[in-house]
Amino acid sequence: MQINQTPSWEKLENHLKSDIADKNICELFLDENRFTNLSFEFDQLFIDFSKQKITPQTIKLLVDLAESIDLKGAIKTLYQGNKINTTENRAALHTALRLQPDTTLEVEGKDINQDIQKELTGMSALIDKLHLGEWRGFSGKPITDVVNLGVGGSDLGPMLVCEALDEFKLKTKNQVNIHFASTMDGSQVSTLFGSLNPETTLFIIVSKSFGTIDTLSNAASAKAWIMSACQNEKLVKHQHFIGISTNSKKMLEWGIHENHQLKLWDWVGGRFSLWSTVGMTIAIKLGMGGFREFLDGANSLDEHFQTEKLDQNLPALLGLIGVWNANFLNINAQAILPYDARLKYFPSYLTQLEMESNGKSITQNGEKIQYSSCPILWGEVGPNAQHAFYQLLHQGTRQVACDFIAPINRFAQGDSEQDRSLQDQHQLTLANCFAQSRALMIGSGCEFQDFDYSDIAPHKYYPGNQASTTILIEELSPYSLGQLIALYEHKVFVMATVWGINPFDQWGVELGKTMAEETLASLKLKEPLSTFDASTKGLINKFVNKKNSKANNKKSRDL
Repeated sequence: MQINQTPSWEKLENHLKSDIADKNICELFLDENRFTNLSFEFDQLFIDFSKQKITPQTIKLLVDLAESIDLKGAIKTLYQGNKINTTENRAALHTALRLQPDTTLEVEGKDINQDIQKELTGMSALIDKLHLGEWRGFSGKPITDVVNLGVGGSDLGPMLVCEALDEFKLKTKNQVNIHFASTMDGSQVSTLFGSLNPETTLFIIVSKSFGTIDTLSNAASAKAWIMSACQNEKLVKHQHFIGISTNSKKMLEWGIHENHQLKLWDWVGGRFSLWSTVGMTIAIKLGMGGFREFLDGANSLDEHFQTEKLDQNLPALLGLIGVWNANFLNINAQAILPYDARLKYFPSYLTQLEMESNGKSITQNGEKIQYSSCPILWGEVGPNAQHAFYQLLHQGTRQVACDFIAPINRFAQGDSEQDRSLQDQHQLTLANCFAQSRALMIGSGCEFQDFDYSDIAPHKYYPGNQASTTILIEELSPYSLGQLIALYEHKVFVMATVWGINPFDQWGVELGKTMAEETLASLKLKEPLSTFDASTKGLINKFVNKKNSKANNKKSRDL
């Protein structure tokens, strides 16, 4: 039986019909206690669900749904290291990556936290060499720039945190700059080659399998770039490359010295891996102390998720309301709108986290899902988005659920003109954040059934009734950012558990990779396979003909 065939689901459907469907969200504010009843707080996070199309009864029925599938039991299996990633026969133990150093977690008779702390200690030693200026390139000059070569979670996670927490960067004897390159087209690395010095640049190759073609193609170009200045390949690989992977053998074969290898585990999915050695660039920027603070923030949210009852549990509520929107209100789009430019990569990070995790159409039992799963996510820094796609949110034909995210405190509380001006800007930003969620809910007016729209020009009419959640962070810091990211990680798990899907695999990305290999072979042979469709054949032939034409023209000019 699928979840939409259960009594708990039916009760939610009946509740929707009888109590919610015919009401505008702002009409629900006739309940004077609505904000109090639908706002929740834990540590650095405050979440207001009152602008969602729900009531306290909706929360109760959603919690009943969660209890009917034993969500608490599922959470327990997550933390214990059970092999809940069933298609790969693996655990999903990203929560273990942020355990306190003295915590014991035995999985299959082994304390895995010992291995985790060992790798973090090894990473710390490498970082100390960089900060002290003791890590030197082939010419003897200290390393000044580190480039992270990864893709997906190995890129988006560290890049998000490094960008968001730039003001927390550690001041060191040898200041090291952080850069990122992910795309296989070579554009990003080639731009870096034009601005960096091969004598003082270190590359971190991050690939769980050490077989990711995107990352290894960038690594090959990076090696060629450095070797244009130094022909000693062994020295170049030893002094200018670090490897982070589950596959030590492949790292050695590539040429990564064993002392410059950091370990991953097969129970860490890429989009959940920034807490591990994959976060080395974060630790370089913040120092190990700052990185530990980041882990501590996530760990505190882990404890909350594991121990708090469901009707007060922030990730559980965020996930359950996500299910309500997708499956009962048929809202199949989600906008992530941080009102803080430091979080500019957060929408991209969540796009991968949620859609790669929950973009599935098959249950754990191998059945085709009979209901909607993951909504389409996108987003942008809020003040920029106001001048871009907010038009669609306010006057378009689609229902879109929005998450507004903002820090309460920002900038120094000083008396200088600069301090006051920056404080004014922060206040202006919060005013826009709060006003936009209100405008999306109220629209042109909120007098319920008695409002007269006759005097409003049609092009100035705002339907309103758009659902949103507002998440306030006390102050953006390594600790609070750790909490915020963990909040959404656990939201994903909650939604997946309700939908009965596996959020920890990503088989959907494999088909395109396989087809790309045979397509690449055809491009090299300059002839499409007979089994290709007409479009692919035509595109390959167009590419080949244009390349041949350009080569022939060059020969003619040379002659």
